[in-house]
Amino acid sequence: DISPQRTGLLITVYYAPGIVLSPVLGFLADRYGRKLILAPSLFLFGIAGAACGLVWDFEMLLALRFLQGMGAGALGALNLTIIGDLFDGDRRTAAMGYNASALSVGTAAYPTIGGALALVGWYMPFVLPLIAIPTGLLVMTQLESPEPEADQQLGEYLRGFLSVVRQREAMVVFALSLVTFAILFGPYLAYFPILMDESFGVTTFVIGLVMSSVSVASGITAARLGAITRRFSRKALLVFSFVLYTVTFAALPALDSIWALLVPSVTYGVAQGLNIPTLQALLAGMAPMEQRAMFMSFSGLVRRVGQTIGPLVAGALYGAYGFEGVYLGAAALTGVSLIPVIFGLD
Repeated sequence: DISPQRTGLLITVYYAPGIVLSPVLGFLADRYGRKLILAPSLFLFGIAGAACGLVWDFEMLLALRFLQGMGAGALGALNLTIIGDLFDGDRRTAAMGYNASALSVGTAAYPTIGGALALVGWYMPFVLPLIAIPTGLLVMTQLESPEPEADQQLGEYLRGFLSVVRQREAMVVFALSLVTFAILFGPYLAYFPILMDESFGVTTFVIGLVMSSVSVASGITAARLGAITRRFSRKALLVFSFVLYTVTFAALPALDSIWALLVPSVTYGVAQGLNIPTLQALLAGMAPMEQRAMFMSFSGLVRRVGQTIGPLVAGALYGAYGFEGVYLGAAALTGVSLIPVIFGLD
């Protein structure tokens, strides 16, 4: 029984800690090894996430989501760092595509599973983070990946990191990542379920099915990214993805059927499958192994800024102009983003 605007806080407080922690954890992973940071992060994520289902006070729920977000602070960046350590060139792009596809399998399944569990009780979806605990044990005992040489002086390390961050293309990719994750976590994750509930009155299970179609489309596209990049440049893929974003968001306010929403859901998923792993592959190739974890963590910080402000901005637009404001605003943002894609990337 909370307002749509307060619902967005569950996403915001989860991603806010990563804004501070991501670069710190990246630095530690470069100095002391990837696994030493990754495994404890998984344990905190799982324990705090499961504890969210044990509270009945919204403020306590927000506090536990904050702790869970602290655990999540290193996960995405170190995942991408390890892929960057293991692969290079086109193989890295293909691996990033497979990684994005694997993520899409999870995000395709979890809204449906979560929607079904929520029919039992609001707290039931919070049992799902417990899967992170055995995953952390697997990281400790089974993961084999190269570790950087920690023989650089701190000043030399930071100078190398800053020289990579200041690259023009790096700044452009950071900006595009911020936009991508702002629209993902604001107009899509925070307000798309509310749109389906308020406009069509469907169950949480149906909402989960429609949202899963995005992940299915994204996963299929990302899995084929290695083959796609052999025919099209990364710049062309990014241009096409932002065109798809713009068309999708502009069309959403005019649709009058729950099943008609499947079309923009699929086009949005295709855009995600092209865009996110392409941006990640570009970033992973910009930094040497010795600074890669901090560099990818810095890119994770940028993503988390987008993840944090996306729901807040979408909430302000919703409060002022309703769903039309949310989605036309997102279309305008992605349309403008075509400018740095076209003129800022080689």
